[in-house]
Amino acid sequence: MDSSVETRTAPAPGGARRVTLTAYRWLLALFLLAGGAQIFLAGFGAFSLDTGRAAQGSSAFSAHMALGFSMAGASLIILILALIARPGTLALWLSGLLVVQTCLLQSLLDGLADGASAFGGLHALNGLLIVASAGVMLALSRRRRPEGPRGDGHLG
Repeated sequence: MDSSVETRTAPAPGGARRVTLTAYRWLLALFLLAGGAQIFLAGFGAFSLDTGRAAQGSSAFSAHMALGFSMAGASLIILILALIARPGTLALWLSGLLVVQTCLLQSLLDGLADGASAFGGLHALNGLLIVASAGVMLALSRRRRPEGPRGDGHLG
């Protein structure tokens, strides 16, 4: 009897996973662009003439709010893509945190800001953290990991 150990390597990520990772990266890039637009729209609303009212009586913050809700939906898609693409443990945790920040925390802080302006400041700070998280996730997804013995980027 031979007691040699046969080493098996897993195949490289399949085509579907590769496509999902590409979609994940592109959505994160678009999310970052939307984050920049959010900052612009918040400033536009804050410094808008006629005390925050735009033409036709709509709120100067309506575009900011609509884009924010769109980003919340995008964060859910980012989480789903991250679960499929498996860009790494930190990226998965950040994707989950991104959903909480965009879908729950931003709306909560906005609602609380009507009673205390400090919550408005926290709303803005959380917005910056959202953009920073998306930037970190994009950077992590672009980093090449060395091929490990299993052939899947893990070293163990």
